[in-house]
Amino acid sequence: MTVDSREYQQYYQSKEGSMEVIHVTLGNSDLGISWGDGHESIYTNKYLRGHCGCAVCVEEMTGRRIISEDNIQQDIQALDWIQVGRYALQFLWSDTHDTGIYPFELLRNLCACKDCGSAKDG
Repeated sequence: MTVDSREYQQYYQSKEGSMEVIHVTLGNSDLGISWGDGHESIYTNKYLRGHCGCAVCVEEMTGRRIISEDNIQQDIQALDWIQVGRYALQFLWSDTHDTGIYPFELLRNLCACKDCGSAKDG
């Protein structure tokens, strides 16, 4: 994480039960999420922005991705975030995009750390 990152603390609980976001750190090139179960996820800003699932980024009728990671500026930043209900986060990106909702389950599935990668592999 970068030295000049902004840090926020919030408590969330998803409708599935115990999935909680304890801490979100916004950095110049990445962002981090501390989960209630002790897990730490770090995503590059470009990776996370490229996985936005809103109707601007994904064709609603077919599910075809319109905006992918390849279409995102290298220096994209998450400037702010808000809670969406009790199940998701929404980010304001430096390219002014702000319509994407990132459900906690999606964020955990997008985590590419060694532990999560091993769990996904079987």
